[in-house]
Amino acid sequence: MIRPYTPSDLPALRRICLLTGRAGTDATGQYSSDELLPDVFLEPYVTLAPESAWVLELGAGPVGYLVAALHTREFAAAWREIWVPEFRRRHPVAEPGEEWLHEWAPAEVDGYPAHLHIDLLPSAQGGGWGRALMLQLGAAAVAAGVPGIHLAMARDNLRALAFYERLGFTRLTADGGGLVLGIRSAALA
Repeated sequence: MIRPYTPSDLPALRRICLLTGRAGTDATGQYSSDELLPDVFLEPYVTLAPESAWVLELGAGPVGYLVAALHTREFAAAWREIWVPEFRRRHPVAEPGEEWLHEWAPAEVDGYPAHLHIDLLPSAQGGGWGRALMLQLGAAAVAAGVPGIHLAMARDNLRALAFYERLGFTRLTADGGGLVLGIRSAALA
């Protein structure tokens, strides 16, 4: 079942973020703190844009989620003003190789002003749930008048890349180890 996010979901979603945080696999122990990835790629969204957060619950609890910012420019401004001070309080010193996490801010891609992060535990993959979450986002974006959605991803996450391309995402930019993909909102609605 897909449902709107509630604050009581946060601990379970933080765990899912960590367990899928290394190109779809477990990122436990990869950074100076296992709290780092959820503090960048999950909690700012449920704090600043909870209306654009959905939870996939199968059986006993959450097994996946999709968080989004329908208006990246406004989200980035709030992220810098509200979330960066909280992030720096939680993580005052960047470890070698983690500097990018301390400076991360979502980039807006012309024509694709919304962006997202989606994570599903392996037990929830392959059953159409990822597509269902994306359709939920597409409908919300169309209702809000948002023309397009983008996402940034690691180039080596081939399974995720295949999933996004099956949905109709196309490559907008590429640099180093990353890709930015985009899709028109109506294609997901």
